[in-house]
Amino acid sequence: MLSDGKIVAVKKSKLVSDQKLEQFINEVVILSEINHRNVVKLLGCCLETEVPLLVYEFVVNRTLFDNIHGPFSEFSITWDICLRIAAEIAAALAYLHYATSIPIYHRDIKSRNIFLDENYKAKVSDFGTSLSVATDKTHLTTLVKGTFGYLDPEYF
Repeated sequence: MLSDGKIVAVKKSKLVSDQKLEQFINEVVILSEINHRNVVKLLGCCLETEVPLLVYEFVVNRTLFDNIHGPFSEFSITWDICLRIAAEIAAALAYLHYATSIPIYHRDIKSRNIFLDENYKAKVSDFGTSLSVATDKTHLTTLVKGTFGYLDPEYF
């Protein structure tokens, strides 16, 4: 909780490595450049600790994964809600791919990286492995990142 009473979520890396630091910097750069209702908002970061911290808006209803598979879920997801959530995720990805000045490819879309707010609206999160690609690039050589089976088709 912040001094003004606002509840936030803090993301803390479990270990310090060059790869984790690179993902941290990447997430800060990408999220500081975008604003979409279906993308979790980065409020700030802290570099004065042993491991860097990211401060996000707090999203109350956990992840989509938790709501589908979790034993504590009282919420029953109807087909209408599933369709709306899918459309919101698609809208966020379309924004990232086509409406930003430099296209952003998330590279790790999965139910654990989709949060649901108080109205069960989708919020895409975890941009550590995301990639910005200049529009004049027709080919890109890079390592495949993300969770196997959840790679962004645009990425290929």
